[in-house]
Order: sequence, then C-alpha cells, then structure tokens
Amino acid sequence: MGTWDIVKIILQILGGMGTFLVGMKMLSENMTKLAHGKLKKMLNKTANSRFAGVGIGAAVTVLGQSSAFTTVMVVGLVNAGIMTLFQATAIIMGANIGTTLNAWVIALGGSDITVVFFILAAIGVLMTMFSKKERVVTLGSVIAAFGIIFVGLKFMSGALTFEKGSDAYLSVSNVLHVIKDPFLLLFIGIAITALVQSSTAVNAIILTMVSTGLTIGNGGNAALYIIIGSNIGTCVTALISSLGASPNAKRAALIHFLFNLFGAAIFMIVLVFWTGFADTVLSGVIPTGSMEVGGVDMAPGMQIALFHTLFNTVNTLLFLPFVKGFVWIAEHLVRERAADGAPLPHGELYGELDDRLLRSPSVALGYMYEETGKVFSYAMAELDKSFDAFLKKDVSVAEEIVRRNAELAAANRKGVSYLVKLTAQSAALEDEKTVSDLHYVLNDIMRVGELADNVTKYTRHYAEDGLVFSDEFLEMLRAMYAKIQRLYTLSLEIFLKKDTGLLPKLDALENEVDADRKELISTHIDRLNEGKCDPNNSGIFINLVGNLERAADHITYIAHSVEEGGREAYLAKV
Repeated sequence: MGTWDIVKIILQILGGMGTFLVGMKMLSENMTKLAHGKLKKMLNKTANSRFAGVGIGAAVTVLGQSSAFTTVMVVGLVNAGIMTLFQATAIIMGANIGTTLNAWVIALGGSDITVVFFILAAIGVLMTMFSKKERVVTLGSVIAAFGIIFVGLKFMSGALTFEKGSDAYLSVSNVLHVIKDPFLLLFIGIAITALVQSSTAVNAIILTMVSTGLTIGNGGNAALYIIIGSNIGTCVTALISSLGASPNAKRAALIHFLFNLFGAAIFMIVLVFWTGFADTVLSGVIPTGSMEVGGVDMAPGMQIALFHTLFNTVNTLLFLPFVKGFVWIAEHLVRERAADGAPLPHGELYGELDDRLLRSPSVALGYMYEETGKVFSYAMAELDKSFDAFLKKDVSVAEEIVRRNAELAAANRKGVSYLVKLTAQSAALEDEKTVSDLHYVLNDIMRVGELADNVTKYTRHYAEDGLVFSDEFLEMLRAMYAKIQRLYTLSLEIFLKKDTGLLPKLDALENEVDADRKELISTHIDRLNEGKCDPNNSGIFINLVGNLERAADHITYIAHSVEEGGREAYLAKV
C-alpha cells in the first residue's frame, strides 16, 4: 500500500470523525431544546437520595445525548449554589451510565440499517426547510443529526474496510499491532479523548475498527484499555469548565475525575491480570458471529458497547455508598479560600452569572429567577432601611442608599446582559416570553431602589426643615408599611415558586395598601382644613405616601410576572 493510500485512509477517517462530531453536537443541542422542560424538572428534583440522583443524571444525559453536557451543567449549578456536592456526585455517576447508550447506538453503525437513517436524515432536512413551527424544525434537526452521525460512521468504517489478506489490510493491521502495552493504550484513550473532548467519538473509532475485523494490539483486552482511558479523558471538559469557578464547582469537576480514575484503576488491575476477560466474559455474553445484520457481524461492536456499560454501571454500584467520601476528598483537595466566604464587593450582586447554564435555557432561567430573587430582597432591604431612617429622622443613611442603588444598577446591567445571551439560546417561545418578563422585573427592582432614595430625600427635609408629624399619622404610616412588607414576602414567594394560586391574596393586600394611601391623604386634607396640620408638611406627606404606594405597585408587578401573559396581562386587567 502506497503513501497516498495511507493518506487517503487517514483523511477519510478524519472526515468521518468530523462528520460524526458535527452530528453529535447537532443531536445534543436539539435534543436539549426538545427536552428543555423535562431537564428543568429533573434537575429541580435533586433530592438527597443517592439513587434518585443517579436516575436523574442518567435521564438528563440520555435526553441531552452527552455526559459532558450533564457534568458541565452540574458544575454550573454547584457554582451557582443551587446544587450541593452530595447531589452533584450522584448525578455525575448517573451521567456516566446514561452516556453508555451512545455506544449501543454506534454499534449499529456498521450494519445496513444505516440506510434507514440516511432516509430519516433526508426527512429531517425537509422538515427544517419547509416547516415554520420551531418545535417541528427542532425535531427535524434531531432526525437529520442521527443521519449525519451514521454518515460519519459509514465514512470511518469505509476507510477501514479491507479484504482480509490484502496489502491494505495487512498494512493497517501491522500498525495497530505495534502498541500492545496496556498502560500505553490507556494513555492513548485519555489523550485522544481529551483532545477531541468526546469519549463518544473515541468509542466510535474503536467500535468501527473492531466491527470491520481489525485487531488492536494483541487482541483480547487491548481495545478495552482505550475505552477505559476515554472515560478518564472525558473529565477534561468538566475540569476546564470549572476554571475560574467557585471552590465547590472545582470540587464537582474533581469528583467526576476521581470517580473515573478510581474505576479505571480497579478495571485495569482486573484486565491486566485477567487477560482472557474479553474472550471469556464479553464473548460469552455476545458470541462472535452470533449477530449478523445484512451480512455484517455486529457482535464485536456490541461487545465493546457491553464493556462500556459494564464499566460505568459497576463503578457506580461500587462507589455509590461512598458519595460522602468523594465529597470529603474533594473538600480536602480543594480548600476554601479565605475570601470565598466574604460578602460580595460593591456592584457584584448576581456574582458571576454562569454561562455554562446557557446550554440548557430552562435551567439557566431557573438560575436567573433564584439570583433575581436575591436582588429583589436586596432592594427591599434598602427600602426598609430608608423608611426606618425616616421614622428616626436619620439622614446618615443617605450615602449608603446611594451606594446600594449603584450596586443595583450594576446588577441590572449584568442581569440584562445575561438575559440577552439567554434570548439567543432560547429553546421555545414561552422561554422568550419569560425572558421578556424578567427584563420588566429587573426594571421594577430598580424602581424600588430609586423610591428608597426618594424617601431619604424626604427624610432630609423632615429633619432639616423642622417638620413635625403627629403620632396618629406616624402610626398609620407604620401600619401601611407593615402591609408593604407582607406584600413583598408574598411577592417573593410567588416569584420564586411560580405559585399563581397566591395572586388573589397578594392583590387583596395591594388593594389595602392603596386604600391606606387614600385614607392617609384624606385624613391629612381634613386636618389641614381644620387647622390641625402645618401646610409645610403637605408636600413631604403626600409624596412620601405616594412613593410607598408606588413601591407596592412594583412589588406587585414582580409577582404578576409569573402568571400567564405576565405583567402586561395584569396591567391590562387593572
């Protein structure tokens, strides 16, 4: 076989791998879009049960078609403080099981069943070209992605399919037979997977080789060492994604690495000493020559898929009782920095909004709601502080309120920027509507902060101009503000839990605040007419009560952003 023949084989393999990876990326992205609601529900059910975590991890990986997708998402959720390390560890173990489905799908790639997928690919392309419905286009992309995956596999198998005994067959076999050392084969699996950042791609290459009758190393367990290495190499994606993240996020990525490293060590010991493992166990379950489809023996590929499943399932069963142990090791290897527990510096509300979560818009939305709820609380604390200062004639808080408003403004810019990115990733029209509502919520939060600043201005006039308000007025004002505080508590609960059933209670309370404003102003006018109130108080009095009522309005709008139609539907009703 000449040099040009070798070059053509290498180019065809690379082309097939590239096509395969494009198909996998398309499949992962569009499956995530189709399943975005289910992903959110699953990840929201992260209980403290090990078995539930494994099930969630496996299911999310099957839906997302990528263990790297799941582990990166987990790192992001841990970084956001939404998920604990205990929960993350079980989910990561489940993700390793979920990804084994891909190996079984790839094992079909060498058979004539690929013709079916070529036809489906054509159907998928037509669906994306002629449908105007986003969900149908996404479904068409999923179908087309399956076809592209099998086109890539067909390219690779075509490059490695030779007539036994031919010069090409002997040349390729001689190259594959050169490397026989188990630990060198393990390293090759790690290196190639780290390079392409896809264990599925490495599995596809190995499956294609064995399915075409080629022997790696000295046969036996040789191919299995590369598969083990690919499981370690796939951890690189999560490790890279944890760079610059919180210590807990780094720990989650480290746990993923340790899980696969310890599992690899156990299996390497078994395989090195049990040289006949593949021939005894794998061939015993799926005998060579027992699964012919269209004249192609599927057994060798199925054996590799079986080992991949066995590796991840056995490791999960072995290590699941020691989840807390993995957490303990990770916490001791990645120490908490002294500054990590310190309050966020000025302008750092929202912290670092995690772009990792954008891979699943629904999960990113849930994260945004959690973080926006914290900013909402910050703004309300600002209003509480300014109102308390008014009652005490304390002008010293004015400077702090200005600083807090600057922090709210910085948070608003950061939140808007993240929502813009989220819009670009939005998987469905309902997501786009929710993102739009969150823009309004950010504005409402800003308005609460600005109204708090207004109250400090009234406090300055109250203190410096020597104004006097009656005990009756101040008591009525306290009662009104107590209702605004209850309104906030209810609004925050509705916003975070999406509990629209509490909206009637919220609206009733907001009506009481409106009634209190009217009563306060009416009482003030009566007192003015009776000469019991200083006219100089009037401007401060009316503006203060009006500003507090407007704050209640914005608090109410935030709660109504979660109902169908959002804020706009509520304003249309009132």
